[in-house]
Amino acid sequence: MSEGKRFIGRKQELDFLESKYAEDRAQLIVLYGRRRVGKTETLREFCREKPHVFFSCVQTADRNQLLRFSGQILRENIPAARYIKEFPDWEAAFRSVADLPYGEQKKLLVIDEFPYMCRGNASIPSILQNVWDAELKDRNVMIILCGSALSFIEKELLSEKNPLYGRATGIYKMREMGFYDAVQFFPDYSPVDKVIAYSVLGGIPHYLNQFDPGKPLDDNIRQNILTKGSVLYSEVEFLLHQELRETSVYTAIIEAIALGSTRLNEISQKSLLDNPSKTSVYLKNLAELGIVEREFSVDVPVKAKAVAGRGLYRLTDNFFRFWYTFVYANYSQLEDGDVDGIYEYVIKPDLHEFAAYTFEDVCREFLKECQKRRALPFRYSKIGRWMGKTTVRDPQHSGGVRTAETEIDIMCINEKTKEYLIGECKFKGAPFRYSEYLDVLAKHEALKKDGVFYYALFSESGFDQKIMEKAEKSETLMLYPLEEIVEDPL
Repeated sequence: MSEGKRFIGRKQELDFLESKYAEDRAQLIVLYGRRRVGKTETLREFCREKPHVFFSCVQTADRNQLLRFSGQILRENIPAARYIKEFPDWEAAFRSVADLPYGEQKKLLVIDEFPYMCRGNASIPSILQNVWDAELKDRNVMIILCGSALSFIEKELLSEKNPLYGRATGIYKMREMGFYDAVQFFPDYSPVDKVIAYSVLGGIPHYLNQFDPGKPLDDNIRQNILTKGSVLYSEVEFLLHQELRETSVYTAIIEAIALGSTRLNEISQKSLLDNPSKTSVYLKNLAELGIVEREFSVDVPVKAKAVAGRGLYRLTDNFFRFWYTFVYANYSQLEDGDVDGIYEYVIKPDLHEFAAYTFEDVCREFLKECQKRRALPFRYSKIGRWMGKTTVRDPQHSGGVRTAETEIDIMCINEKTKEYLIGECKFKGAPFRYSEYLDVLAKHEALKKDGVFYYALFSESGFDQKIMEKAEKSETLMLYPLEEIVEDPL
């Protein structure tokens, strides 16, 4: 999250940590999230200008871990440092946190990659729980346990059977940055290039930091993704090997989704897995890593989401989607060094259309910002994509319309007040046409929902004259050009 020495974003996470630090009681915080999401750098920013111990665990034997931890604590000149060079056990080591010489300020300890410590000694959570209950919970301390092993933290550390269950005073799952934080890495890019850059890199700070904001977007893609030896060239394979076994199976599944397969049976067939139920297990693992999500129509009841096989799968990690769409499919040529050829003939012609999908996510985020500022005609309780059968205009069909499976890019719903907002997003080099607005109205007609409807049109290239005249006379039609979407919330 830093650009040079400048820290970017993560206001919500820092506000959470600061509020806990300011409370007049002991704090045991669990902060976790997938690799590369920026946990360590956020914690270092939080600790800056506060007296603290920041201990980074490594994958090593338990005795060596204790020796490293002892050295770091004892360097803080606690009373025990006059008599010992290492603690005899973890109980004594954890108990020493209360002796940190920080006066009236909280005695702050961060243990980064805490799961590594637990792998070396499975009794660590139990030891920490005993020390917390016996002494630390009544002292002016703040311990932050940080980790990337999502399944370990959620299924072991935070589960009811674990010794630390119920002890945490705060639990925070860090996710990737949203669009408005991510584009701060490229302050001088045009609004179009900001959307495209976000569609390529997503909101992972480690990926965003690989691009040089002073270079054009196409140069950055060539040099920092397509060139063998660059960090992002091998990042996807590295992360999968770090987190998963059977990487060839996961690769086939991710590629199938990146290339357009969204339903469980389709993904199973395209990835050559003969058992959809087995495929769903792999998809669940990818979801836990924040790479894939199962998406439902915004109006689907909660109970229906539990039905196996329902919903559509999509890649939530933009960089994975880009890598499997363009890099993986052309890996042999890139290995041979044909960077310029792959960019010019494969990526460049399709990059704008590729970004159109991400533009819908950007527009949804824009509406969320509008809601925070009370800039919408009503307060919605649900926002998402609507999927189902609806009416589409078809001049070739009798009556001029037909029923078909379709999607509405954005739907905001307030079920209590029966108010709806329908959004349509166009990321293309031509104005939003009046005929396309009529298509939006046709989709609405088949929803068969009573209530008040508003329409929000989002466009890269503005709107034709007829739509603008319509919007001037309408209280239910809102037009959002690209510059307002990208720049206004900042």
